Amino acid sequence: MCGRYSLSRDPEDLAREFEVTQVDVREKLADYNVAPTKQVAVVVDRPPRRGDDAKPATTAKDARTGKGGEGDDAGLERHLRTVRWGLIPFWAKDPKIGNRLINARLETAAEKPAFRKAFASRRCLVPADGYYEWYGEKKGHKQPFFIHRSDGGVLAMAGLYEIWRDPDKGEDDPDRFVWTCTVLTTTAEDELGRIHDRMPLLVEPAEYSTWLDPRRDDADQLRSVLVPAAPGRLDAYPVSTEVNNVRNNGPQLLDPLPAEEAGDVADPR
Repeated sequence: MCGRYSLSRDPEDLAREFEVTQVDVREKLADYNVAPTKQVAVVVDRPPRRGDDAKPATTAKDARTGKGGEGDDAGLERHLRTVRWGLIPFWAKDPKIGNRLINARLETAAEKPAFRKAFASRRCLVPADGYYEWYGEKKGHKQPFFIHRSDGGVLAMAGLYEIWRDPDKGEDDPDRFVWTCTVLTTTAEDELGRIHDRMPLLVEPAEYSTWLDPRRDDADQLRSVLVPAAPGRLDAYPVSTEVNNVRNNGPQLLDPLPAEEAGDVADPR
């Protein structure tokens, strides 16, 4: 699973990285201990705004009747915005369900009721410096590891997003639509699987447009662009247990443990 990660990039850096055309971010993004229910940055492709920009995205069926053929970016705008981590399905009666839906398994996401609609037409990228996983058997004594791209680049984690209408808020309330997301995961292989048996799926730059295009709804095609990181693409090293507490934050959380403190945890293999 992916239950904690880091993102230190500025919105401007992410806009360049993901070729964003509109930055809708007002919050400070730098967060070295991103946890569920926090506001997180995502990249989405959306049809041009028509009226209320918070209304749900055009469906794949409707979008195909407009300008631009399948695979054509015409008529779409790429946004960087913030959403709450923990997906609330559009049909949910209680928003607390989102607290449990921080991850979606790729194996079932296209069919599972909580994620089916989002998988079909509301997909996103979740940028990260890297993510944390814990290794060990004894609860409370597991060793946290930071897993990141070996070249220091940004991870583009595959995600889904939803727009939930809060029935307790009026039509004129700007907060009546709640944007939320989840991170897609798959079986971890190679060395990373020894730390944790699940890992987030990544999207390569050449596939950003395919994954984000809400007009594409072929589940097999969409699954084909999601791949685990290639062997050697990701590195992992032990970090301080300070990251265990979500109240702790700052770049020091990414510092590797000194060799004398790492001991036997430096290599879980």
